[in-house]
Amino acid sequence: MANALNWFEIPVSDMDRAKTFYGTILDVRLEDYPFAETHKMAVIPAENGVGGALLEGEGYTPSHDGALIYLNGGEDLKVVQDRIEAAGGKVLQEKMSIGEDGFVTFFQDTEGNRVGLHSEA
Repeated sequence: MANALNWFEIPVSDMDRAKTFYGTILDVRLEDYPFAETHKMAVIPAENGVGGALLEGEGYTPSHDGALIYLNGGEDLKVVQDRIEAAGGKVLQEKMSIGEDGFVTFFQDTEGNRVGLHSEA
């Protein structure tokens, strides 16, 4: 198996608000993707590797207690972390070392999801 993860979906209750939040903290443009008449999807761009999306609709309920995903924090996740609160989220754990595996931080997004960031520096 090349990767343990192939795709991820972050549940949201307000697509416009979530797109603004993730676009701001990750400094990217999320693209709407036709998914289903009853659901909305916005893809988080990924040049290489695993991609993912925001999803709004039945069966997609934001959760603080569900599975935890780690987004790529770039070269130094502190840059992304510093955008979280201004964009409407909440930093739950400041950048911390995990030894030779780099650094992580945890935040709550505008939808109520708990999400992690990881970087090597």
